Amino acid sequence: MNPQAKLIFATSLLLGTTITISSNHWITAWAGLEINTLAILPLISKSHHPRAIEAATKYFLIQATASALVLFSSMTNAWWTGQWDITQLTNPTSCLILTSAIAMKLGLAPFHFWFPEVLQGSPLTTGLLLSTVMKFPPITLLFMTSHSLNPTLLTCMAILSTALGGWMGLNQTQIRKILAFSSISHLGWMAIILSYNPKLTLLNFYIYVMMTTAVFLTLNSTKTLKLSTLMTTWTKMPSLNAMLLLTLLSLAGLPPLTGFLPKWLIIQELTKQSMAPAAIMISLLSLLGLFFYMRLAYCATITLPPHTTNHMKQWHTHKPTNVMIAILTTLSTTLLPISPMISTIT
Repeated sequence: MNPQAKLIFATSLLLGTTITISSNHWITAWAGLEINTLAILPLISKSHHPRAIEAATKYFLIQATASALVLFSSMTNAWWTGQWDITQLTNPTSCLILTSAIAMKLGLAPFHFWFPEVLQGSPLTTGLLLSTVMKFPPITLLFMTSHSLNPTLLTCMAILSTALGGWMGLNQTQIRKILAFSSISHLGWMAIILSYNPKLTLLNFYIYVMMTTAVFLTLNSTKTLKLSTLMTTWTKMPSLNAMLLLTLLSLAGLPPLTGFLPKWLIIQELTKQSMAPAAIMISLLSLLGLFFYMRLAYCATITLPPHTTNHMKQWHTHKPTNVMIAILTTLSTTLLPISPMISTIT
């Protein structure tokens, strides 16, 4: 792709995200979401592969439907209340439609069906944008309207997302699809606490973005797309794969790594809100996802797989590791000791 075109699309992504997160009016927020959608579409379809074109078409249709629902929700609210302020969402019908629209944009269950297919058809760098940057504006809208949304609906969608994200990722061999179902599962943790402590939702999102970015950049460095090739990458960069092991375990939420921090705080907050059954259920359902994280971690380490692989083992590469990967993997594994400070803030 032309460097000038890449610069235009990256600037449009930054512009759309900034417009949405800084707006107080529904129309400007909607315009920012549309700019984001139009900027990411050429990046998805840049390889001209049929799967990439299919992914771009699916993404466009879903995002256009969700944007129309956001506009319809804001118009309904303005019809009843006479104002377009995002924080003044008071009409129950508008709240219901908006929750469905944002869930569709994020990939929350039961509107999750498009996300694994789109991620599978995208390059790793574009998949990273879809998993992180493109989720920031909808999460911001949820944060601003959190006081108006229905907690029961969000809890049901969260538990369903965690269940489906863990269950459907069990039999996958494509790493991008596994990371897509991982994203759906993490979104469940963000949604369940949204009505009670929105700051914890943002904390979970930030830590998820940090860990996912580290995983995607590592996979991009080793040019790994599926489990069978992941088994032989340890011959290229053994130290990087050892750090990938820790980052994946952190993404699974195992102590004493960083990924345990948001889950710990969310379970604590749910217990305070007399929602111990929901906390127990979402904790047990997240064990489903632990299986495919462990499988990824097992394939990524120097441990040889129990069966033979058709891929030729490659020699060590002396290509220097990106500094960003080193910083992100370190943060993804060592931030648990700051949890007392975060507890006082939230």
